[in-house]
Amino acid sequence: MKALLCRTFGLPATLEVAEVPQPQLQADEVLIKVSCCGVNFPDTLLIQNKYQYKPALPFSPGGEVAGTVVAVGDQVTSVQPGTRVVALCGWGGFAHYAAVNSSRVFALPPAIDFQNAATTFYNFATAYHALKDRAQLKPGETLLVLGAAGGVGLATVVLGKLMGATVIAAASTHDKLALCKKKGADFLINYSTHDLKEAIKETKKGGVDVVFDPVGGLYAEAALRTLIWRGRHLVVGFTSGTVPAFAANVALLKGASIVGVFYSGFAQKEPARNAENMHELMQWSATGKINQAIYKTYSLEQAAQALQDLIDRKVLGKAVVQLD
Repeated sequence: MKALLCRTFGLPATLEVAEVPQPQLQADEVLIKVSCCGVNFPDTLLIQNKYQYKPALPFSPGGEVAGTVVAVGDQVTSVQPGTRVVALCGWGGFAHYAAVNSSRVFALPPAIDFQNAATTFYNFATAYHALKDRAQLKPGETLLVLGAAGGVGLATVVLGKLMGATVIAAASTHDKLALCKKKGADFLINYSTHDLKEAIKETKKGGVDVVFDPVGGLYAEAALRTLIWRGRHLVVGFTSGTVPAFAANVALLKGASIVGVFYSGFAQKEPARNAENMHELMQWSATGKINQAIYKTYSLEQAAQALQDLIDRKVLGKAVVQLD
């Protein structure tokens, strides 16, 4: 089979498509013939050895696949060969076949196609865990989403509206904000042309209840300062490349919480709750209540370019690699 291989850590230009053996199946694993693989920011960190998990070289990036089960290990009872599935595998997805632990494999309803599945659930599962489990977002609260036009940002905009919040989308260009508006954002802030803190004051004079922050860097403390009493700042990631140093006195004076959101750790340590969340997301997806904006479809040979486009901030919504 063919796979996109990372043989040495570096930028996407160092990756290569190569013939590799089909994965050997362990007793608790499912072998999936991959149809589509979503492109996610952690993929770009994995290949540079900058992520929390460190796969052994060589490996294939790609943490979100959809396809058909072709074989199951002796201990697997949740799915059978022929089942259409989505799997949040961490890595190994930019390949024609992927072996994934069964706890991370979920059967798809007939209404959800492979492309939709491979571009939806990694981001929506992260966003839903953040809003439901970590922030405990309530109807009527105000949610500020930084990096709102990215895959996880748009998912948060959609879920925030679905959960009854007023959503403020913050992004860096007019085109990105237009997409956020299309996905239901109530207010828009261009933080490349406007001061974020001052713009929040003008938009929502009392401040915000929850900040969803996958960006970090310069905007983190400004966003923290917009929180109202008992607000929650969700630390999701650092796409800016800079881990922020928060002003602890601001959290103290506001009675605010700075809350870590590490979806992969949650899925590993609390698989039952993760499965419950995934079931709810599947129902919403099957009925059209949630969906991802697809930026572009790439071939396996173009997968490295998809990762570079993500690094270069060209991707609005979600990129996907089609393998069949």
